[in-house]
Amino acid sequence: MNIDVDIIFKIAAIGIIVAVLNQVLIRAGREDQAMMTTLAGIIVVLLLIVQMINQFFDTVKTMFQL
Repeated sequence: MNIDVDIIFKIAAIGIIVAVLNQVLIRAGREDQAMMTTLAGIIVVLLLIVQMINQFFDTVKTMFQL
């Protein structure tokens, strides 16, 4: 079984960047922008996951010649 560690590092990097930006914005008194940054990070991660699921289904369709 091939485990794609690359996606784990991508998600971790996004999480770190979002956390840092979130703290900087909160300390600057910009709570609204901090919340938007967090939501943007979640959306980016979800898009990565959806892309992986799409690739998985493409692989399954190819394997079963669907």
